[in-house]
Amino acid sequence: MAIPKEILIVDDEVGIRELLSEILQDEGYRVALAENAGEARAYRQRAQPSLVLLDIWMPDTDGVTLLREWATGGQLTMPVIMMSGHGTIETAVDATKIGAFDFLEKPVGLQKLLSTISRALKSAAVQEPRRVSLAPLGAGPVIRETERALERLVAVRRPTLILGEPGTGHDVAARALQIADAPFVALSNGPRLTTNPMGVIEEARDGILYCAEIAHYSKFEQKGLAFLIGKLDKLNVTLVCTSSEALGNLAAEGKFDAALLALLSAGTVMLPPLRTRREDIPLLIERLWREASKDDSPAPVLAALPPAALTALTNAYWPGNIDHLAGFIQNLALLRGEITTEHVKRVLGEAASPNPAPAPEITARFFELPLREAREAFERIYFEQLLGREQSNMSKVAEKAGLERTHLYRKLKQLNIRFSRRTDESAA
Repeated sequence: MAIPKEILIVDDEVGIRELLSEILQDEGYRVALAENAGEARAYRQRAQPSLVLLDIWMPDTDGVTLLREWATGGQLTMPVIMMSGHGTIETAVDATKIGAFDFLEKPVGLQKLLSTISRALKSAAVQEPRRVSLAPLGAGPVIRETERALERLVAVRRPTLILGEPGTGHDVAARALQIADAPFVALSNGPRLTTNPMGVIEEARDGILYCAEIAHYSKFEQKGLAFLIGKLDKLNVTLVCTSSEALGNLAAEGKFDAALLALLSAGTVMLPPLRTRREDIPLLIERLWREASKDDSPAPVLAALPPAALTALTNAYWPGNIDHLAGFIQNLALLRGEITTEHVKRVLGEAASPNPAPAPEITARFFELPLREAREAFERIYFEQLLGREQSNMSKVAEKAGLERTHLYRKLKQLNIRFSRRTDESAA
């Protein structure tokens, strides 16, 4: 349960302090009271309220002077709303320049008071450093760097485009950006972007609008999404998009809006595939086993796995990444009895690859390679993606790649991509 926000009311009039205190406590806030600047100064020395309602005219020190003290002393780390029954425009402007969030004239209307407090608290929440956790995807250095990249994008309130192979955790990464109690509007498809785009963004006000697999959006839906990007700041909405397809290639072919891609490219984060972070696999197996097991207190799977079986799982080729691994662990959890290395290897089947060739990701470093190495790296990524999407069905892979089967096998061997000929492909 969330702890209620604390508001400090600083006013020398006891009637106003008590009235405001009753109103705010009825609204679920915690309240602290100070009848002058001295008490407010002492309170701020020992605590930081979530927000301060500060009267301007007080007998010992006026509110603007106290506000300036907090600003110069590094203590203006919470929103301050100034109040006065006979303030001037100049005073309000001065207070705002020093750092006050807003200025309210007394007597303060109830709705005006509550709406201003709500806006101030939301603004403060946005400005606080955000911590993003991708723990469900792993805990290694590659995932930690991905977390930091997402945090940097959140800090500058930039639309975020999460890329990565299928099964690398797009939904998990998008959910990790959600703020507690804030809206999270997930569009399963794009038609609403053409019929009522403003309704979509209104629904996501002060929260996140999540658009998954935007490569599948129609051209009209892409235009609707580009239109909304210009409205995000006004309604305090964070846009998060994902794609498991190469949007740059689609844009070059005229299948994806190049202008939309340009708008999103400045906030791009790549989710790493499992093959680049095998150190995460044992912990992922443990977590997925707990989730897949139906027992109340299942034995740790790592303790039940023979070392050779764990090695096989860690070194396996997982074309579907975490989703692929999760499906395998669900299968393993159905066993009742000892888990053997032989069983693990038999179920792994074509996923087994003792020494899979590393596949460079298409990043800035990719373009620093000589042409021959860059071409081989691209072909390796291309065929590994295709093998994953077609579940290693060589007939389908050959068809999609436009190659004869014999040529395909030769190419995979040349690229050091492990595969096995399936005997049932003729029926596929």
